[in-house]
Amino acid sequence: MERGYGIRHVEVATEVIDPRLVADADVLIVLGGSIGAYQQELFPFIGTELTAIRARLDAGTPVLGVCLGAQLMAASLGAKVYPGPVLEIGFVDIDAGDDPVLAVFDKPVLQWHGDTFDLPDGAVPVATGRTYANQAFRYGEHGLAVQFHPEVDGGMLRQWIVDGVGELAAQGIDPRVFRADGARHADSQAARGARMMERWLESVEALPR
Repeated sequence: MERGYGIRHVEVATEVIDPRLVADADVLIVLGGSIGAYQQELFPFIGTELTAIRARLDAGTPVLGVCLGAQLMAASLGAKVYPGPVLEIGFVDIDAGDDPVLAVFDKPVLQWHGDTFDLPDGAVPVATGRTYANQAFRYGEHGLAVQFHPEVDGGMLRQWIVDGVGELAAQGIDPRVFRADGARHADSQAARGARMMERWLESVEALPR
């Protein structure tokens, strides 16, 4: 990686989460998935995730959550996570104000979620949307949660459309139209996502250790 980080990817559905590995990581990034943060009875590993995330947030060590990862951050801090009124799928505008990290998103961002969350105690909202108000929050200087998908480029989105064709059909979304939207927006969004990541890493690298 350009900034010198080694990357360890953990598939929580198939691998045992090592709390020491999570605690010792310079940065923890919690990504998305198709389950809900409230489904611990069906997927017990969620409880382990929540404990590990909360431990890092309490310790003041960097955590970035994306989509489900943002919801897990909220849940770990005691906030309610629950199904929203509609599935939000597609490129939509958000308002990130003048946040120094998220203000790069002055164009539509990719949403693919049906769950939402209440703002945790002690968290500060930093991006909002029309359908779902809570689009991003900060927790201290070390925690950042984003509901949208800044990481998705055109190729990734085309694969997601194939994998999610049933869900799209159920929502009346034409894959051809979605692919066309992706051709207009996805790669430029991913470039902004890379800038977001650089800015966030710069900010957390400056924190006292």
